[in-house]
Amino acid sequence: MQPAFKSIRTRVLGGDLLTGTFINLGSSITTEIAGRSGLDWLLIDMEHGATDDQSLVHQIQATSATPAVPIVRVANYDPGRFKRILDLGASGVMVPWVSTVAEAKLVVSAMRYPPEGIRGVAKLNRASGFGRDFESYFAHANRSLLTIVQIEQMEALEVVDQIAAVDGVDVLFLGPMDMTVSMGIPQQYSHPDYIAARRKVVTAARNAGKAAGILLLDPAQLKDTIDLGYSFVALGSDGGIVSNGYRQLVREFDRYRGPEPLSP
Repeated sequence: MQPAFKSIRTRVLGGDLLTGTFINLGSSITTEIAGRSGLDWLLIDMEHGATDDQSLVHQIQATSATPAVPIVRVANYDPGRFKRILDLGASGVMVPWVSTVAEAKLVVSAMRYPPEGIRGVAKLNRASGFGRDFESYFAHANRSLLTIVQIEQMEALEVVDQIAAVDGVDVLFLGPMDMTVSMGIPQQYSHPDYIAARRKVVTAARNAGKAAGILLLDPAQLKDTIDLGYSFVALGSDGGIVSNGYRQLVREFDRYRGPEPLSP
């Protein structure tokens, strides 16, 4: 029996604009707050964020209590890691630094049950309702789980069309920081070379019938990014929002402080 809901992968490949944010504090509370905000997806970050195996469970559970879906970013390609994350109930996996067609194919293989991939099969896990929904989950997982590869290196940009063409790669997610570092123009997001790279990624995705994704830090960038064709878009992070909020709070206090005393 087909699932009654439309999976995140179906929505992504259908061209819907899907909005998200990065979750890097390792907190189930901020995860739940973000999930209840109206966003479509949350990226639980195990590459640069504070999430470990135990807090990952709580964050996926917290997301499940909201309309958003949990996507997990791994630190690197490790088939065993994919297996555990998917068994916990993640709706997709993001993989950083995918720079070759061979790497993209390995990622897809880790996402899928045999004969299409190498994901190990177990019935008693959270994703399958602890066995209750196993038959349905097993039948549809290969078509409903979202596979996101990050384009973050010049090497990847050179073969981005071929990576996009890999069956099972659903989203080409441009990593602005790593890409600009790789290009020798760190954080120069208005540089013509980076703008060309951004366009090249979205063109490759469109030509292959896939989606283009990106992380933005400035809401002012949203219009141009969406107009260009990016449809899987993250804005900010829980850590950034908390940090910026507290800095603003301190600036409010600073209005009532006297001048700093001169050093002796």
